This record gives sequence, C-alpha cells and structure tokens, in this order.
Amino acid sequence: MHIGRVGAAAGVTLAALLAATAIGTTTVAAAPDSGVAATPVRGSAADGPGTRHVEYFSSPTAHPRHVEIPAAAPARLAAARTESARDGEVTPVVENGPSADKLDIVVVGDGYTEAQLARFRVDAKEKWQDITGVEPYTTYQDLFNVWAVDAVSAESGVSGDPSRDVVRDTALGSSFWCGDIERLLCVDTDKVDSYVAEAPEADLVLVVANTAKYGGAGYNDVSSELGYDGIATVAGGNELSGQIAVHETGHSLGRLADEYTYADYGRYTGSEPGAANSTTYTAGQLADRQAKWYRWLGEPTPDGGTIGAYEGSGYYPQSLYRPSENSIMRTLGREFSTVGREAMIAGFYRHAKPLAGVTGTQRTLTRDDRATVAVPRLTGDARPIAPRWYLDGKEIGALRGEPSVFVRQLGLDRDGRTHRLTATALDPTAAVRDPALRALLKTSRTWAVRG
Repeated sequence: MHIGRVGAAAGVTLAALLAATAIGTTTVAAAPDSGVAATPVRGSAADGPGTRHVEYFSSPTAHPRHVEIPAAAPARLAAARTESARDGEVTPVVENGPSADKLDIVVVGDGYTEAQLARFRVDAKEKWQDITGVEPYTTYQDLFNVWAVDAVSAESGVSGDPSRDVVRDTALGSSFWCGDIERLLCVDTDKVDSYVAEAPEADLVLVVANTAKYGGAGYNDVSSELGYDGIATVAGGNELSGQIAVHETGHSLGRLADEYTYADYGRYTGSEPGAANSTTYTAGQLADRQAKWYRWLGEPTPDGGTIGAYEGSGYYPQSLYRPSENSIMRTLGREFSTVGREAMIAGFYRHAKPLAGVTGTQRTLTRDDRATVAVPRLTGDARPIAPRWYLDGKEIGALRGEPSVFVRQLGLDRDGRTHRLTATALDPTAAVRDPALRALLKTSRTWAVRG
C-alpha cells in the first residue's frame, strides 16, 4: 500500500522541553544533568565482546551520557518470535522512490501485540513527523523512504515501565533500567536485525517502543551485515522522544561529534578530531589554516548566534571547540548548526541521489524511445534541482530542467551510429560549501542512443 509523503511537523522547541514536567503517566525531571558520565568513554576504544557503546538521555533537558551495555537482552527478557502471519510484515510509511535512489529508514516496533499493530504504524508515522520537523530533514524529506516492520509481541508494553521490577515478553526485549539506568531503553540488536532484514535495504534503523515513558538510546557502533548506519530507540507514546532520534542521526548520518562536555574530562590533548563539528583550533586558527568550518565563521546559525569556536566539545571542557553555542548535538530541542546542516545534507546524499533514473540504461534507445529521470522535490525556499542533458558531452541548453527527453528531439542522423545521452543533476543549495561534500550532491546517468 502506498501511504505517500508525510508532511513536516513543527519541531519541539526548547521552551516546550523546559516546560514539560509530566509525560503520559511518567514525571520527567527538569533539573540540570550533573554532567558526569555513568561510565565515561574516552577516545574511540572498541567495546568488549558482546557489548554496545550507547548514548542515552536522562531527561529532555539533560545533556546525553554514554555507557557500555550488553548487546543481547538479559535471559529474563528473551523471547522467541511470535507465530503470527503478521509478524515481520512490512508497510510503507513514506515511499518516494526505489531504494537504490533513496535513503531508507526502517522502523521496527516493540511491545505491540497483534491487536496493537495499527497503533504502532501511527506511532511510526508520528516519529517520522517529529524528525521532519527539524531542518534539514524538512527540506529534504523527499530523499527518504520509511518502512514499518511489524514485530508482534506476546505482551503489551516494555520491561521497566513503570518500575524496574516489571518484565514483559516482547519481540525485541526492549527494557528501561538497562545497565541500572532508568531512562536507557535497550533492545536486543540481533533480534532487531532479524526484523530489519524483512524490509528493503536499510540505511538507518529506528525502534519504536510501546510506552509513554520518556527514554531512548543511540547505538552508533553497530556493525551489521545488513549495512545500516545505526539504531535509535524511542518511546512511541512520548511526544518528546523524537528529539533523541534526531540527535542520534546527527552521529549516524552526519558523522557529527557530540558537543557537550563532562566536567571530569578536563583538557583535551589528542590529535585533531575527524568530525566536522569538533576541532582543536581557535576561530583565528581555523581561518588562518582554512580548516574545518572556516567558510562559515562569523555567519549567523539557525541554532542561535554566530559561527565561531566555542570551547567545550566532544566531552572535553577545555582545548576542544564546537562551531556554535548550543546546537542539537549539545542539547535536545535545538536546531542543527549551519555546520551540522551541511554535514547532514552530505550524509543524506551518501545514500540518496539528486537524480534517479526512471528509464533503464541497459539497452540502446532508438528514435521513438525516451529517457526519463526524477529529481527530489525540495520544500520551502530551497532552489529546485534541474536536470541538464548532454549529447556526446555537449549540453543541450534547450532541454535544461526537462524530466524527459525523446530520442527524436536530439536531431540525430539515421546513420546507425551510437551516441551518448547523459542527464546530470546537482543540488544547488548554498547550505553545502565544502567542495568535497558538494561532490556528493551531483550524479548522472548515461544512455546509448541511435537516430
């Protein structure tokens, strides 16, 4: 069934987060986080066998924390897959084109019984609306497909809700109080894989749990044979948990670093970080060396203020700098900074294409054939993507912007010679300035043609 594109919803503002005290039946603490990691993780050391390095959020207003946890659910939460014809059934939430040309997000539910699967699909759709309420998702939502995979649980709800002694039999073993941390919502990642494998090729995975209790987690070290970039877990019935998914995709899609700090980490003494939003250089050094986000220095940023070099990033309060004062990579409820948006758009195009071929390139096209392409529909004030057509390397200016071209329009002689017809598309956005990243925003397709 084709459900069509989901429109963008308004993003959750920081004011709303600060004002929120009761969510569902669960009270959310609004006090500031202590800033100390439960289990500090320094550098990028690999986790031990059978473990996962995850990020969690103790409240909507707290900075995230990191901890290492077992990859599998505890034995008391283990459950076999339910014998149900609907278990593993895949439904499109948003379907914008072939998976080869789009970024595919797979949403798996947990704690939904067979009678509650309709509720799961509503929750999945609402979480996607939360995500597309934040730029650059709003503008680029046409680059995505979203698939819901039914995971039928024997019992409704998840373990640890409302209290840690509650144990429920669910398909993925979702559980609060994971690692003795109340808001850390864990899953059995192998079981997640077994359901993700039912869907088209996944680039990103979201687990939506049947609970109104605030919580979630980000699994960004997952190494799956299915090839996706990470798993985020969120509470399906909690209106603020979608922000967790947005932050986690900053890591998995944007390859962005966290911008918050832990007081006990002190001064950073390592080498220059690889992430686009973290540096050892001051603003002056960025400009002098033409490094990292130097192209954006001094310009306004959608998360407030101007782009500069603000001390405190990547868990270290000293000698490591971030581009803006307070983006979503530091605090939930915020926007991505200009630097973060650039990285996210590039991340989208690592999976999706600015030009998709509707007509196959396997055979030679003749006079009565036509070549057809499709480009994403960008929202708001974004400049449209316009296809450009080339015959044997020379642009046919009269066809610029056309989605479809008949071979007879090319004026070819009927001499049996084969020519090359090429369509290219470049996203003209001004939000990506780095030439290396802009290269991801262009693609082409070529057909052999005869008059």
